[in-house]
Amino acid sequence: MPRENRKRGKKHKKQNEDESQFYHEPEPEPQVETREEPSWIVPATDNFGEINPEAPFGYVDADVKAYFRTVDIQIRDWQEAQEETAEGDGDVDPNEQRRLFFIAALSEMRGKEKQLATDPDCSVILERMSYSMDDFVRRVFFDTLAGSYEVLLRHRFASHVCQTLFTVARETISRETKGIMPTVPESQEEGELRTLKQLILDICEELLPTFHSLIMDPFASHVIRSLLLLLSPNLSGSEESSQSAVRSKKSAAWKAKQGQMKSVFSSSDGKGKGKGKETMKTAPAEFRQMARRFVEAVREHLDDNETRAMAASKVACPGLQMLLEVEADQDMADEPGSLMDRVMVGVITACKNNLSSEIEESDYLGTLLRDPNSSHLLETIVSRCPDEAFNALWKTYFKGKLARLAAHPVANFVMAKALERVSGSQVAEVYEELDNTWNKLIRTSRTGVLRALIDRVAVLGSSSRPLSEVIYSAFNITTPEEKALLVPCVLTLLPLPDYHTALAEKTKNDESASHSHSHHHKSRAVQDPLEPKIQGSVLMQSMLRLPEAYNQFVIDGIFALSLSERIHIAHNSSGSRVFDGLLESPTVASKMKRQFVMDFIGHYHVLVDDKLGSRVGDRCWSF
Repeated sequence: MPRENRKRGKKHKKQNEDESQFYHEPEPEPQVETREEPSWIVPATDNFGEINPEAPFGYVDADVKAYFRTVDIQIRDWQEAQEETAEGDGDVDPNEQRRLFFIAALSEMRGKEKQLATDPDCSVILERMSYSMDDFVRRVFFDTLAGSYEVLLRHRFASHVCQTLFTVARETISRETKGIMPTVPESQEEGELRTLKQLILDICEELLPTFHSLIMDPFASHVIRSLLLLLSPNLSGSEESSQSAVRSKKSAAWKAKQGQMKSVFSSSDGKGKGKGKETMKTAPAEFRQMARRFVEAVREHLDDNETRAMAASKVACPGLQMLLEVEADQDMADEPGSLMDRVMVGVITACKNNLSSEIEESDYLGTLLRDPNSSHLLETIVSRCPDEAFNALWKTYFKGKLARLAAHPVANFVMAKALERVSGSQVAEVYEELDNTWNKLIRTSRTGVLRALIDRVAVLGSSSRPLSEVIYSAFNITTPEEKALLVPCVLTLLPLPDYHTALAEKTKNDESASHSHSHHHKSRAVQDPLEPKIQGSVLMQSMLRLPEAYNQFVIDGIFALSLSERIHIAHNSSGSRVFDGLLESPTVASKMKRQFVMDFIGHYHVLVDDKLGSRVGDRCWSF
């Protein structure tokens, strides 16, 4: 090495060698591409691939999330302690503190609605807050989400927020249809806030182009069902049935863990606003028209095979079921090419063309009949399809197969639904085919078909065969002495030989227990076979509603019970309902009811000395 390049000091050969070994020539900096455009034009960046589908509108700031957690805790406390009165002077509005707190939370929420709705923690808080919003705030909240509903409906967490909004919207729309409009606070912002009715219609217009795909989306499908229920409120007869139509068991269980969902503001009677809900009895004409357009959109975008594929899908089947109800409600089902006609594989078209005799059995419908998910769809079809189409279905898929269908664990529910609209001649066919099957149905606790047959006979008012013969054969009862045990056999759903066996077993166990002083907790946990069952109680109540010419054998069975047996039944939650049915039935003669009440004289103190028996005693005294 030349002298001028040498330096004094220790040599670090190894380090120098390492440095030279990992030395890389720096890469040239990328040159910025020059664009021959004005400086104010900013090229659009390709951000579409960078959007996180879990947070399409961005993430919520940690401080904001912490604030809304405190809001959730406070609202939960108020909801759980709703009945407690506010502390302080009685002249002070008990809702004032809550109102100020709620206004502060709404102010913090402003501008962040979409981010909060898509956040896994804050979405539940928004659902809880929506129950306490007044009509004006709800309209503002709906309006802030406008233009993004398709994205929100497809989101895992925001979809539940939208579903809750559609649920609470019924109260506001009900008041709007009555002309009850909220006072609009003064604001410097320009523009006119749309009514919630108009907002719902605009949301439907936004979702209409992609409605056929949304109903098959795993997150959007339940929201679509809530929207259809809002547009056609007469599809469900009660709040419980509407909730079961839009929520799965898993979703309902998760919702129950979130605590009470109701308004935090108390009304003048001390109850929350959520308690006295205003249910929307009839939908505005525009809502019915929009529901019709949804059905037409699915018809237009999906062909026959795609429509039938929806019935086999766990996600799309409940939505298709609701669309069929909308179709039937608006008299659209009785059209060739309707959604119901497609699922029925052209049965309605064949009936329209007078070709019902040439209908062949389809494997597709046979599969739906026995599928645990799709059978619910077929229940809707047999109950809502046109009469001519139902007769064709009965002839093709039910007649000749009733014994197998009644014993099937899934198909028996569809058959029970079909029995609700059979004619007198079809009832005679049921008697003939199921003559030797009733006992098997009782042994397997499949009482739905028998109960549906009894209810149908009660509606028709006549029967080609006495129903008492059917009931006696189902429980192996033949002699007059055995007929006195009809009520305990039906309540326990045990044929007479099994009832005697269970009775002897119980007597044996009682005797052995009297000689033993030890407590067997495990044996007590086993259900007593002689305990009245809900299915047996429902069956008894159906028999008591039969016409007077057909229900006498049931009344005789009740009077054949001793007073101690009647009191024992009255002290049971399921058995006491039988006596309710006896006193409420319009087909039971007043003389029989009076005798039933008079038989308890001298024993009422024993009857009412029980939580359930006292309720039966009240009914007897009010007769």
